[in-house]
Amino acid sequence: MDPLKEGDKIPDFSLRDQNGDLFEIKNVLGRKNLVIYFYPKDGSPGCTRQACNFRDQSSAFDEADAIVIGISGQSVESHREFAETNSLTFPLLSDGDNNVRKMFGVPSSFFGIIPGRVTYVVNKEGRIVYIYSSQSNIERHVDEALKIALILKKSEKAKETVVSS
Repeated sequence: MDPLKEGDKIPDFSLRDQNGDLFEIKNVLGRKNLVIYFYPKDGSPGCTRQACNFRDQSSAFDEADAIVIGISGQSVESHREFAETNSLTFPLLSDGDNNVRKMFGVPSSFFGIIPGRVTYVVNKEGRIVYIYSSQSNIERHVDEALKIALILKKSEKAKETVVSS
């Protein structure tokens, strides 16, 4: 499947979160902007740093009217332990068969051995407005996603002002 690109609508999907609950993307579309990030593995140093950076910016993402969603191939149990160990409060979705990763077209790196690290910022209409892909520049995933989420919120506010005038 071809990788999704900016302007594409995200696919409909549902996966189990770290609590074993079914998370359906259709239930959040239209309510909030989304920051969906695919990461290689629970507990690895880079993935832990990335998740904790998203956690540390949670109030800023709330202010930007955005929900952060992490997705990787580990089990619900692995996600639960990872979330508890690092006090993560956002959904971590278990994509054990990598079906959602494939739907998005997230590439692997290092000769296909390591699942890719890609962050998508999605507007309330379900369209991808920004993609950042880097296996090693981990902090930039959070910085870029927050910057774009804040721009989206500002743009929405401007539209609301025009409509109400």
